[in-house]
Amino acid sequence: MEPFKIMEIKQSIFEDNDQQANQLRESLKAEKTFLLNLMSSPGAGKTTTLVKTLEILKNEMRLGILEADIDSDVDAHSISKTGVKVIQLHTGGMCHLDADMTKQGLLGLGTEDVDCAILENVGNLVCPAEFDTGASKNAMILSVPEGDDKPLKYPLMFSIVDVLLINKIDVLPYFDFDLETVKEHVKKLNPNIRVIPISARTGEGIEEWANWLRTEVKLWNEK
Repeated sequence: MEPFKIMEIKQSIFEDNDQQANQLRESLKAEKTFLLNLMSSPGAGKTTTLVKTLEILKNEMRLGILEADIDSDVDAHSISKTGVKVIQLHTGGMCHLDADMTKQGLLGLGTEDVDCAILENVGNLVCPAEFDTGASKNAMILSVPEGDDKPLKYPLMFSIVDVLLINKIDVLPYFDFDLETVKEHVKKLNPNIRVIPISARTGEGIEEWANWLRTEVKLWNEK
């Protein structure tokens, strides 16, 4: 017998978060606000992709952005230039957002005039995948320079997202990155995933991604 007490707390933390996430989803559903949780590694191009997306959609629907970072407000400044409502969230050193933190962010943003809220989660392929934020859908960005082995190294992340954006395809000729191999790996982890190659720099593929988002927002409001 061990001379100290052992407490298993991880499961209870996740269970409590899952309950809060489901409650948040129901609340957002009732007020017809779609919430997208966007995840990636640092530098994969989340903010640049968001800016391109907002340029296409900001005149079609009411948008709101939650920028989550450990510190700084650089990304919020970038988003604010589009004219879309944005709030900066500092996580106090935490590498993810959970359902309660997301709820606090949404309250700060104000969702009464938002059809689609997008949470740009903290740049990380581990922690954000473990916590349900209460989002309607989950998306992630994998950039070409990161390598095509990321689905093998971070399977949980790829298994919980609804759509995968493969960004920076304009530099494919300069990297040892096999697009078809990535698709094969992620389809094994997540058969229903949608894979959309894009270049946030050139705009290639952004319209297809915007169409996916349009469709999901519409379906959310029709359920």
